[in-house]
Amino acid sequence: MAALKRINQDDLRTHNLSVVINTLLRSSEPLSRADLAKETGLTKATMSLLTSMLLEHRSLKEGVPSVQSVYGRPSTPLSINGGAVCGIGVQINTDGYGYMVLDLDGTVVAERWISKNLQTADATAIFGDLDTMLSDQISTLQSRGYTISGAGLALPGLVANRTELLVARNLGWERLDLMQFPVVERLNMIAGNEANMAAIAQLPGYAAYRRDDCLVGANSSFIYVSTDIGIGGALVRDGRVIVGDHGFAGEIGHLAVEMDGPVCRCGRHGCLEVYAGRRSMIEAAGIASGDESFNIDAVTELFRRLRQGDPQVEAIVDRGMEAMGSALASLINLSDMDTVLIGGMWNLFDDEYLQELRNGIQRRILSRNIVDVRIMRANTLPLPALYGAALTGLRRFVDDPLQFMQE
Repeated sequence: MAALKRINQDDLRTHNLSVVINTLLRSSEPLSRADLAKETGLTKATMSLLTSMLLEHRSLKEGVPSVQSVYGRPSTPLSINGGAVCGIGVQINTDGYGYMVLDLDGTVVAERWISKNLQTADATAIFGDLDTMLSDQISTLQSRGYTISGAGLALPGLVANRTELLVARNLGWERLDLMQFPVVERLNMIAGNEANMAAIAQLPGYAAYRRDDCLVGANSSFIYVSTDIGIGGALVRDGRVIVGDHGFAGEIGHLAVEMDGPVCRCGRHGCLEVYAGRRSMIEAAGIASGDESFNIDAVTELFRRLRQGDPQVEAIVDRGMEAMGSALASLINLSDMDTVLIGGMWNLFDDEYLQELRNGIQRRILSRNIVDVRIMRANTLPLPALYGAALTGLRRFVDDPLQFMQE
């Protein structure tokens, strides 16, 4: 029998501080100490101590006191404060690379993106450039009094143990020990698949305050489909991304939808990506090939032809819809989730196409008589995986605030 972990005072305080921060991040409005005590189940005395610590650290701020009734004492609203804690997100994709600095209050402090074809890019050169870019940015953040809680790294491939890139075929990278790059080691980056990071970006209050309306709740379960270049996916259960035992869960793009179909870049036959991926559809339509298929102009041309009724493009889209519906129906049968968020190029399809996709899935699922599938466009963040990577860095503070408050 495994030995039970002894809980000390710091463990308990860290947990309670995390509960308070999580509650405020997910609240639609400021909360008083009494409100927080009621929401969390903590005593008023404990809440008074915890909020005092967070106010001293500048993670929280007080609003203008208000009197609830003629007999009541003034109630002081508390909310997340900006300018104290931030996380850094880094992304490398086939069409460019860059970083984002995200404040705990949801403000994007800084962002830089370099658009560039990275099909045959040298990994050492890209990480070296990011190192230079971030060195200057980190100096600026430190001069402004920020605590950098952590950094996330979004990559278009299979990532193991948060530190090793097994393969990113669209980049031509294999078996990369990410800790060999000084910037990754120095910031202790948490690496992950770009679809997983983009799925995190859909969750309200995951690690930063969100002012916009979100499609899902903080503890929701859903399937996220990324359609930027190929097809990626993520499974989110109760507000947490399921990465599996080895970190590879959610690879929907390589579900076989036709056993003797065309060969995929992964070497297998009939993968969903062959029929529904951005590159595959553009090449099949004869719009562009190779590196040119990654150009946004090629996507624009694909949808222009579709709306003009081009029979070739309509046939390609119909085939892609059929393949996507088949794969998602299988995933819904396997996961028992009824909500699908679609990001990337497939966001551009008109409502009638997404409704057709939803109807096809509904017909295929085993629970069709009792479950209503929802297909929705994901929140249109400009760079969702980059945003999710920054949230991943910030989550270190949310999970263990005392560590940073004692520095």
